[in-house]
Parts: sequence; structure tokens; C-alpha cells
Amino acid sequence: MANPGKRFVGTFPVLLLLLLAVTLLSMCFGAVHITPGEIFSSFAKWIHHDDNMTLNERIFMEIRLPRSLLCLFVGASLAVGGVLLQALFRNPIVEPGLVGTSSGAAFGAALYFVLGAVFKVNAGEWTLPIAAFAGGMLSTALVFLLSQSRQTGKSSIVGLLLTGIAINALFMSGVGFLSYIARDPQARSITFWNLGTLSGANWHSVLIIGTATIVCITIAGRYARHLNALMIGEEEARYLGVNVKRLRLVILLVNVAMIAIATAFVGVISFIGLIVPHLLRMVDGSDNRFLIRNGALAGAILLSIADLSARLLLRPAELPIGIVTSIIGVPVFIILLRRKNYFF
Repeated sequence: MANPGKRFVGTFPVLLLLLLAVTLLSMCFGAVHITPGEIFSSFAKWIHHDDNMTLNERIFMEIRLPRSLLCLFVGASLAVGGVLLQALFRNPIVEPGLVGTSSGAAFGAALYFVLGAVFKVNAGEWTLPIAAFAGGMLSTALVFLLSQSRQTGKSSIVGLLLTGIAINALFMSGVGFLSYIARDPQARSITFWNLGTLSGANWHSVLIIGTATIVCITIAGRYARHLNALMIGEEEARYLGVNVKRLRLVILLVNVAMIAIATAFVGVISFIGLIVPHLLRMVDGSDNRFLIRNGALAGAILLSIADLSARLLLRPAELPIGIVTSIIGVPVFIILLRRKNYFF
């Protein structure tokens, strides 16, 4: 049998090179074409504090670059969130959108925008992420608790999926109600969340999402071996010294933090957390040390490709990125369901 450690060596540099190439394409193409020369000159002028930038250079520094970076962080968050939930529930068809995290986060964010001024809730630039985190945590906890069997106290995958569908419908109805009572600017913002968009990217959102993504993925990486032990069963994991209840709580908190904060700024983007872990398992197996590390890169690549497609397909208009990821993700999800025999 080949040494498992050697299997991870080749994939990481390939993904890293592909990430650099896709990021460069994302920076160059869009409603306005920006050449590599303009990109390098923008960085040079920024380093030397030269404010004499051309229009394209300003577009790159103030719009295109933060959007590309935000796309990388969001893609990494969604993919790693899928890895963590699939390892926690020991099933490859679980992802954040299916267990209510995304819809709950969107509801929390919508609630803040519509009613935040009425109740004078303001915690500075972190108010929106905190509201989204609270909504995502509430919806995920409801799915997890309501899907548990009365006899065994454990969650079956079918019960989890069915409960997730119900909770998603509940919270999206709440988002719809808030859209109905909201003023026009608020209603438009909520509509964009439902479809997913990166058009509002700025350096403020890059800082917040980037910080949350790096911190949460770092924490998740420390629990990769514990998740590997959990894959063989809860009782076996306990025999190996894993505190299963603590592990479950930490992973849920990390997952909700990543997904909720990302959703607060870019809206509901589904299926990245489903597709990426499955594709990586086909390449190098199910070791979560590999899946967390390379999943972050692969998620960033896939979402960057989806964002580039959203910008170019109807240029100069732009498709909501959630539509693009759903077009890709729905067939993959159906294929996974059929392969796992969840159709009766």
C-alpha cells in the first residue's frame, strides 16, 4: 500500500498553481478588461503611494481586487464548511445549505437590516456578522435537535435532510416576510442575498471574511485527526480519547461562524460545500487533514470560476453567482443521492 503521506504532496501544488491562474483571470476579465500590465502598475503605484492612477487601475484596486480576494475567502469557507459537516455526520451528501446554516444566516442578516434601526442595535462593523451568526446557529441547532431519534438520540441522514428542508423553508419564509415589509433599498439587498452576489465586495468585507476564514480553518485543522477518528464510529472515537460532544460543539461553532459571516456579505451560495469534498475524495481519499487543507484551495478555485462565469456570460450585465453554482451543483447532488441509494 502506498504511503498516504505521499498522496497529499502532488495535489497541493497543483491546486495552488491552478488557484493563482484562476485568480489572475478573475482579476483581468469582467465588464472592464484589465491587462496584466495595468495590474502590476496598480500595485507599483500603491506601494509608492502614487495617487496618479488611471481609471482601469482604480477599478482594479477598488473593485476587482477586493472582489477576487473575497471570492477566494468565501469559496474556502464554503468548501471547508462542507468538509466539516460531512465528517461530523459521516455522510458525503451533507453541506451547510442543507442543514439550514445559510438560510438562518440570511434571516439573521435580513432581520438586522429591516429591524435593526428600530431596536437601535449597533455593534459597529461586526453587527451584521453577529446577526448572521446568531441566525445560522439557531437554524443549525434546530435541524440538529429536531432530526434526532426519540429512541436512540441520534440523527439519521434521511431525517437530517428532511428536517433541513423544513427549517430552510421556515427561515426563507421569514426572509420573504422581511422583504415584504422592507423599504425598497432593504428589499433589494435581501433579494441579492437570496440569489448570492459578490458585486458588493469592498476592503471592509474582505477584512472581516478573511479574518474569520483564516481563524476558523486554522481551528478546524487542529481537529482533523479527531474527525478522522470519528469516521470509524462514535464509540471507537471515544476509545481513542476523543471527546465526541466537545468535538461536535466546536465543529458546529466553527462551521456556523464561517458560513454565517460569509452569507452576511455575499448571500446564499449553495453546493460548493457539497461538490468540493466529494471531488477531493475521488482524488486522494477521506483523510480530513488533506480535505481541510486542499478543500480550502479547491473551494476558492471553484467559486472563482463560477464568479468569472457570472460576470462574462451576460457581459456587461452580471448573473447572480448563486444561480451559476446551483446549475452545477443540482446535477451533482442528484447523482450523489442515486449513488448512495437515497431514492426509495
